[in-house]
Amino acid sequence: MAREGGGLFAGFRVLGRFSGHVPHVLRYHGRHREFYLATAVGCSIHTYNVKRLGIVAVSNALPQDITCLAADRMLIFASYKNILHAFARNKEVVHTYEGHKANIHLLQPFGDHVISVDVDNVLIVWDIQAEEEYLQVDFDKATFAVSAVLHPSTYLNKILLGSEQGSLQLWNIKSNKLLYSFPGWQLAVTTLEQAPAVDVVAVGLVSGHIILHNIKFDETLMKFQQDWGPITAISFRTDGHPVMAAGSPIGHIALWDLEEEKLMCQMQDAHSTAIAGMSFVPGEPLLITNGADNAIRVWIFDGPGGTGRVLRSRMGHSAPPTKIRYHGQNGEQILSAGQDGTLQSFSTVHEKFNKSLGRGSINKKKSKKKGLKLDTMALPPITVFASEVAHQSDWDGIVACHQGYITCTTWNYQKTSMGAHKLRPEEFSKHKPIDIYATAVDITSCGNFTVIGLSTGQVDVYNIQSGIHRGRYGKERAHEGAIRGLAVDGLNQLVITAGSEGLMKFWKFKTKDLIYSTELFSSPSGILLHRDSGILGIAFDDFSVSVLDIETRKIVRMFSGHHGRINDMTFSPDGRWLITSSMDCTIKTWDLPSGCLIDCFLVDSAAVSLTMSPTGDFLASTHVDDLGIYLWSNRSLYSLVSLRPLPADYEPSMVTLPSTCPMQDEDVAGDEETCDEMTEYVSPQQLGEQIVTLSLLPESRWKNLLSLDVIKKKNKPREPPKVPKSAPFFIPTVPGLIPRYIAPEEENDTQSKVVNLGVLAQKSDFCIHLEEALSTNEYTASLNILKSLGPSNIEIELRGLAPEGGGSVEVMISFLRMIEKMLKKKYNFELAQAYLALFLKLHLKILSSEPNLLEEVSRLSTQLEETWTHLQSLFNQSLCVLTYMKSALL
Repeated sequence: MAREGGGLFAGFRVLGRFSGHVPHVLRYHGRHREFYLATAVGCSIHTYNVKRLGIVAVSNALPQDITCLAADRMLIFASYKNILHAFARNKEVVHTYEGHKANIHLLQPFGDHVISVDVDNVLIVWDIQAEEEYLQVDFDKATFAVSAVLHPSTYLNKILLGSEQGSLQLWNIKSNKLLYSFPGWQLAVTTLEQAPAVDVVAVGLVSGHIILHNIKFDETLMKFQQDWGPITAISFRTDGHPVMAAGSPIGHIALWDLEEEKLMCQMQDAHSTAIAGMSFVPGEPLLITNGADNAIRVWIFDGPGGTGRVLRSRMGHSAPPTKIRYHGQNGEQILSAGQDGTLQSFSTVHEKFNKSLGRGSINKKKSKKKGLKLDTMALPPITVFASEVAHQSDWDGIVACHQGYITCTTWNYQKTSMGAHKLRPEEFSKHKPIDIYATAVDITSCGNFTVIGLSTGQVDVYNIQSGIHRGRYGKERAHEGAIRGLAVDGLNQLVITAGSEGLMKFWKFKTKDLIYSTELFSSPSGILLHRDSGILGIAFDDFSVSVLDIETRKIVRMFSGHHGRINDMTFSPDGRWLITSSMDCTIKTWDLPSGCLIDCFLVDSAAVSLTMSPTGDFLASTHVDDLGIYLWSNRSLYSLVSLRPLPADYEPSMVTLPSTCPMQDEDVAGDEETCDEMTEYVSPQQLGEQIVTLSLLPESRWKNLLSLDVIKKKNKPREPPKVPKSAPFFIPTVPGLIPRYIAPEEENDTQSKVVNLGVLAQKSDFCIHLEEALSTNEYTASLNILKSLGPSNIEIELRGLAPEGGGSVEVMISFLRMIEKMLKKKYNFELAQAYLALFLKLHLKILSSEPNLLEEVSRLSTQLEETWTHLQSLFNQSLCVLTYMKSALL
């Protein structure tokens, strides 16, 4: 997803896409002993397990949307336009079959072969492994336009074809012969399905008839009819109940009892669009359905009357979402309002946490009785909403405005349903005006109040818990024109309203008094407040954006560059970025501190709504005529991204919308580009010669040098108590006439144990480098040796500089010159102080007795004093300014 120059946002994945108009396929995995369900979603195939309806795999994306899907034991076949692909392991394309001139509309796997039929009536049998045509048959469109394909069970090498003219043909693929033609029923065949009984095939017709036909004897066994149009799908139950299910274009399912040859029950509104695919799980009372309403449902038949209930489902919006907002502060739920009239919550963590809050309704009880299709009580789609989590467990936490409707509804996130109150001004309680409607809404951060703006310019406050009207801003109305946006600040002090006449007004929240009014240079189309920082984004009808500081009430930033209506805005959590989307199909990121455009990218269809995660990790967007919610990851959190202003002639590049899983290959390539282009800033060792620079060494290396003797004494282990020497059993005596005891041996070892190390010691590297530096005046190597040593080793090295330690007076002079040079350069300042302090402590006697050393030390002393005086004056100046800032009343 990364673009040249390194984009700020990379496509991550899409939420809320589950099914399209392509029928699903059901597969059995022998080793897992589990059934899997595959659906086509856009350019990818999603694979779910039937047990939990959890997504187990997402295939790589094809160049265009999938229009046809089929599967055998090992592979999934998917086609777009005239090209057929085979996927292995639910993931990658392993075979591609090219040869059709027209779009493929039917697929049928067939042993080692796969059959595809295009809209020009050409049937091709492909060898799966060789990717070659085995056979091609052209049918005359006028007499036999192929509309359905089936391989009947136990019929070796044979396929049954249905036509738009109503006749059926049985072909032997191996010998390329037409075996038999069935006259049919003069009505187009829409679907063919194998019945559990051998030789019996169910034929679905465009008239709504289902014919169970024995193809061995060309006999019709049973005939059923549904009243809802053509048959879209047929499936048979195989768990011991002789039941057949049939799908219709308006979303109803009919269940037929095959023993009694009658309609058993109807499942109305199983989907809100046509039933695309329908299949009973073999040997289980489970029926799986999918439709173009973006829903997959698993029905279980365990109740009385043979009807099914929803066991599991995955569903998104059946019409494009128009407004999305993150809910709560954890960045895990996105609330979404769609043109289908529903309010839904999508989880960015896992699909099992998704939930639908349902459709808005004037009267819920009456709506339930009438059913979805006949519901006259349904409210129009939600245009804008506001949510707050502060009291959501106590009462409703979401307030929504509906398209062209004066009443605002409340919604309860915890109960996942519409809330208790309908909020509208009291004067309209009896009659509902047609031309007056709610245009803007906000909830206070405490979750107690909601402020609603109307198209007449009225702004009302309501208590959310009770639904009571708490007052109105302005005498009759707040603005002359319609309310285009309103916001309440974080402390319930201010209400900011924007009217279409071009005025922006600031009101006291509690007293409803007008504090300030300002005229904007153009009519505003929407406003957005970042509560934490008190900055307000204003979008205008002339496609420009301004940022206003609500403390000073001044416009602090103005941005222009969009060439279409600004659809939505969102702030980054820290308030540094304002991200805007427009009808010109761009999404732009403006940096507020610098006032520059730092990122811009193009998408296929314009972003209708934007919202940035409260944790700053994702940007979510919804697009024109698109059912998905697309997540874009903020690349600045995990890689090096240029936040430099974009040049004036910058041409944004087109970015494809992300699929269900991250596209790793493109991301990696993008990172390489970014790293090549951007060079990381390396800080110089010293910013300026006047500045004192400290080393980067930890304190333990230099801070304790003067206290080493104390530390060693503390760390010295205690000696164990000595055992007294035991007396010998026989006390030795001196031989002679008079017996005398031997006196204890006196130690005659009078040699001193103190060895003069100066004679024995070898010169250390440090010492050698210091000797060399007397002539070269280059002390870098010596200093590097000291920097690499620990405190104890530094002490040993400095002791060794004295003549009795193996050094010399010259070496000591060289050491003092090294310190002098460090102080002159003002580099490694604290090390110079620490090393000099230890040196003085160890060699004070020698320093006082040697005139050469005394001269060096006195010169060093004056330099130290100068540096410290300069530093102290800077410290005092900083402390003075700091004290003034603390105490002065600004």
